[in-house]
Amino acid sequence: MKTCFLTGLVLFALTANAQSLKGITNQKDTSYSNYNALQSTRQTHPDIVLVRELSSKRIREQRNIPYANTGKRELLLDAFYPKKPSKKPRPAVLIIHGGGWRTGNRSQHIPLAQRLAELGYVTFTPEYRLSTEALYPAAVHDLKAAVRWIRANADQFRVDTTRIASLGFSAGGQLSALLGNTNGKPEFEGSGGNANHSSAVQAIVDIDGILAFIHPESGEGDDSRSTSAAAYWFGYAKNENPELWKQGSALTYAGETTPPTLFINSAVERMHAGREDYIAALKPFDIYTEVHTFNSSPHSFCLFTQWFEPTVQYVDGFLKKVF
Repeated sequence: MKTCFLTGLVLFALTANAQSLKGITNQKDTSYSNYNALQSTRQTHPDIVLVRELSSKRIREQRNIPYANTGKRELLLDAFYPKKPSKKPRPAVLIIHGGGWRTGNRSQHIPLAQRLAELGYVTFTPEYRLSTEALYPAAVHDLKAAVRWIRANADQFRVDTTRIASLGFSAGGQLSALLGNTNGKPEFEGSGGNANHSSAVQAIVDIDGILAFIHPESGEGDDSRSTSAAAYWFGYAKNENPELWKQGSALTYAGETTPPTLFINSAVERMHAGREDYIAALKPFDIYTEVHTFNSSPHSFCLFTQWFEPTVQYVDGFLKKVF
């Protein structure tokens, strides 16, 4: 057996408790979908309506594009971009779905990708390995590979490689923030291809994603009734390997090199965990942050028509300021 070596991204293979692989089923978990979110949220918000995919003559799309290979399978993404030609390259947005790092799929935010494409952005909705397939940091490696792929194919999609934003909802928001806060950290890159291109993003949009797993405001890691989503993702309970949980938290790295960050939040306070500390960490460096909260809104607000267009406008307004 090859000797396990430790890098800056410590694997903790030598801890007292072995990393649990029980969550790796290699079967898709479909428990979180837009329809399921609709059904559960209607209990408290009976008038909500799901946003549907757009039928717009102003945009083009390409679906099921391979962007990386895990060694076992190809990873796919979808691309949406304005139909009208542009002399100048356009800013790009990588849109990351939520689902507790275990469920959900890239189609959930196609309406958002389409709507932003109507506004002049080139948008991409990638899949990434969930905890049913691979543990942290596989998802981070995949998403950084997606950013590198965007840069490698920038000419095809007319992308401005100096203006790429990561955007995510829920677990995707957590990943979006982690992606941006680990710009330039080689230990998070992985081996997903296009290594000669940068995976750095120049702006972060975090839609109801936590900034820190171990934090007084965080509800992640309660395994009293069943294994938590975060414990499945890390392969350790919080008390077994707290350093790994901190390593996967954007707040750990927030500071001078953090990109401008937009927070769009629901009324569910635990989904904001670490936000104020994160903003405080950026303030000494004059890094722009912006916060919008929808009062009385459910966690999955961005999937519903009532909050969809205001979310789009907040994202567009923020990116116009920082780009």
